[in-house]
Amino acid sequence: MANDFSASKPIYKQIAEQLLKKMVREEIKPGEKLPSVRELAVQTQVNPNTIQRTYNEMERMGVVETRRGQGTFVVENTEVIDELKREMRAEVIGQFVQSMEELGLSKQDMLSELDRYLQKGDPNEH
Repeated sequence: MANDFSASKPIYKQIAEQLLKKMVREEIKPGEKLPSVRELAVQTQVNPNTIQRTYNEMERMGVVETRRGQGTFVVENTEVIDELKREMRAEVIGQFVQSMEELGLSKQDMLSELDRYLQKGDPNEH
């Protein structure tokens, strides 16, 4: 897990986002045990209190559950993960549309540009 954190957002939220994305991509599956607080703290090179806060936030969101003496697990309810996917997609699309609107693009221009991008790839890569 990357430890190049942005200064613009709390580290515990960035770690939660990384874990949530892995859940959405099914790299971490429903019912799977997450690393212990200490393990993840070592992996990410952050204070264990930060990881505990990450897990607490994710538990508050309803995507993980802590089992006393066993650890923290992804919930087995796939509807929760499906809803998380929908929310994350909506957020990304909303940010994209807002950015394009700020550039003055109409909905049709956005669709045309997106289609062109998907057909040919990023013109700025070359």
